[in-house]
Amino acid sequence: MSLTPEQTQAVASWVAAGDNLSAVQKKLLEQFKLSMTYRDVRFLVDDLNLALKDAAPKIDVSDVTKAAPAKPAASGPADAASTEDGAMDEFPDELPAGTSTLSVSVDKVTLIPGALASGSVTFSDGVTGKWIVDNQGRPGFTQVSQPGYRPTPADGQAFVQELSAALQKRGY
Repeated sequence: MSLTPEQTQAVASWVAAGDNLSAVQKKLLEQFKLSMTYRDVRFLVDDLNLALKDAAPKIDVSDVTKAAPAKPAASGPADAASTEDGAMDEFPDELPAGTSTLSVSVDKVTLIPGALASGSVTFSDGVTGKWIVDNQGRPGFTQVSQPGYRPTPADGQAFVQELSAALQKRGY
């Protein structure tokens, strides 16, 4: 589909302003009465050589080596102690903003075909789930108590760290 120079300029300004493909699609319909599929809008943006902006940088929670080590509280021995690699043995009672309290447990016996390990997790907001680590070492969820649930970035990072620590204790 060909756009007029005015429409092309509008699309370029929307993308430059940080609009995503869905927003561009909606604005094309509302302002120019152009009905385009999401894929067509994607091709249009590519054809115009426009670069979409990421609304927020995505955190790679799959690699715990990129995670910043948590800082232990300094009030005494009852608080969490840091190990040499920066991992926390347990979380302190009072956490700084943006941190997470969750619990990860590892099943003693894994009965799921293709899984090296399995267990359960309770996120800081009370949502529970069952997780597995497949035979290629990739973690995933088999069940979550709340459909469509997405953990907070702090919970996601804490889950990967706690899962790694729990599996290391088990010799994985």
